[in-house]
Amino acid sequence: MKRILVIDESSLFRDYLKHKIESFGIETVLAANGLEGSLKLRGVLPDLIIMDSQLTRKTSLELLKEKNDNPNTARVPVIMTSSNFDREKVVEMAKWGVRKIFTKPVKMDALLKTTGEILGLSIDLDSTPCIVSAHFNDEIIIVEVAMGLNVEKIELLKFKLIELRDLYQVRNPNVLLIMSNIEIRPDDSLKLSALLSVVSEYSGIRTRMIKILTNSAYVRTFIDGRKDFSEIEVTNNLEKAMDGLLGRKTGSYIDGDRKVVHQEFLSAATPKKPQDEKIQFRFEGERVQDISFIKEKLRFAVVDDDPVIQEFVKAAFSDTPFEISVYDNGKLFLDVYREDAFDMIFLDLMMPVMDGFETLKNLVELKNKIPVIVLSALSRKETVIKALTFGVRSYLIKPLKPEWIRKKATEILQMNF
Repeated sequence: MKRILVIDESSLFRDYLKHKIESFGIETVLAANGLEGSLKLRGVLPDLIIMDSQLTRKTSLELLKEKNDNPNTARVPVIMTSSNFDREKVVEMAKWGVRKIFTKPVKMDALLKTTGEILGLSIDLDSTPCIVSAHFNDEIIIVEVAMGLNVEKIELLKFKLIELRDLYQVRNPNVLLIMSNIEIRPDDSLKLSALLSVVSEYSGIRTRMIKILTNSAYVRTFIDGRKDFSEIEVTNNLEKAMDGLLGRKTGSYIDGDRKVVHQEFLSAATPKKPQDEKIQFRFEGERVQDISFIKEKLRFAVVDDDPVIQEFVKAAFSDTPFEISVYDNGKLFLDVYREDAFDMIFLDLMMPVMDGFETLKNLVELKNKIPVIVLSALSRKETVIKALTFGVRSYLIKPLKPEWIRKKATEILQMNF
């Protein structure tokens, strides 16, 4: 049996690697600092070392020198992780048997594949396309899953939920599980069961405190057929889900006189512990293909009274043959709207004559199927929720950069082509 020594001061990182690596039949020994790593190194004689560059009680460089001075461990390969590396440090590390360097937060699939390559073992990972995110705010843990269900990311979610509860000192949170842009089929039942088990067990709550937002009929059928999940509420109405979680109505989004959004929440809250989140869900293979893969001449509508934003969108696609039409308010846009007139709509919320919400309402009545991306300075959660209830595909917060606009448009267009 192969043996790996993991030396890292993050207990979550250590525990995840032990959990995952041992599932492939590889013995995993853990050390919480440089001194403990030194003692374990002499005692267990590993086939591979995975270690952080920032260690206490004994530095990583001291540990590497010690490893190389011992003839029994001198040839043991090392994978190094670090929050930052400069070129000189990379060159120096190579002298001490460091075979690969990963920048934190580590892309776990790449780390596991490299581990297998160094040990000469086959490590098969679930390659199902899947996007997962999780954050905490207003006593709610919000978990979003899109594209598909991936076993590796479901396992990572365990550790992310532990991290969130620890960082934010959460005792009894509510959980909103959003499964958008995803088709769940009976073949996914095992993965769906694993996802729901992870969410309920590792968030530390009873299932009645979980709400699922989805358009999937199968999810509702699956929940109804399982006694252990029967208390989970399933809905396709975002506003209803948030009402139940917050214990109050989410209405009254904008003060009509002052044109401001009521103070709510959008991004994650500030952690109660002075450290950053370490668990992230990105994998190495998840690179968004640039929009240049589309050869057709697409037509975009920019509905925004800000000439700077109009120019930003034009700049984002300046190297493409796409046609960009601009409109200073919703009324001007709706006057020319046809279902086949545009391939994407960029929409501001605060405009004269007809604002973005009124424009969205009209688009719903017209049964619009054109993807809408909101570009707005209104960044409170209530505003985002209201926009999403109108079928908005994405919401970008001003101030913006052309590359952000291009990246988001690419993500959405890839789903449609």
